[in-house]
Amino acid sequence: MREENMGIVKSLVSVAWADGHFDVKEREMVEALISTFEATEEQAAEIRAYAAEKKTLDDIPVWDMPFDDRRVLLRHAVFLTYVDGEQHETEKKFVEDLCAKLELDADEAKKIVEAAEHSAKKHLDLL
Repeated sequence: MREENMGIVKSLVSVAWADGHFDVKEREMVEALISTFEATEEQAAEIRAYAAEKKTLDDIPVWDMPFDDRRVLLRHAVFLTYVDGEQHETEKKFVEDLCAKLELDADEAKKIVEAAEHSAKKHLDLL
């Protein structure tokens, strides 16, 4: 797994913890990301250990993240907030705060969130 993708996956762990729980569906999503990004066994173990403790918005290393990766992170973050079938208010607030932290143009961030929400709702049965 490329180092940039490791940052995205670790950042998504913070999203998974946004509602205060790291439930089975969220664990499955993180495992899917480990697979999708082709993590080595060592990287997978590092991510699992990282995810074992609650993470917050402050744990997201945006200063190391190029803007293209920030956009990818935002899209995946929205999907992850719907993984249990609904987006809770704490998760919605987390996405709003994430948009600010990522320092993307507000209109662009809004479009990314809206498109990702539409896609997540459309494909809830696949999440």
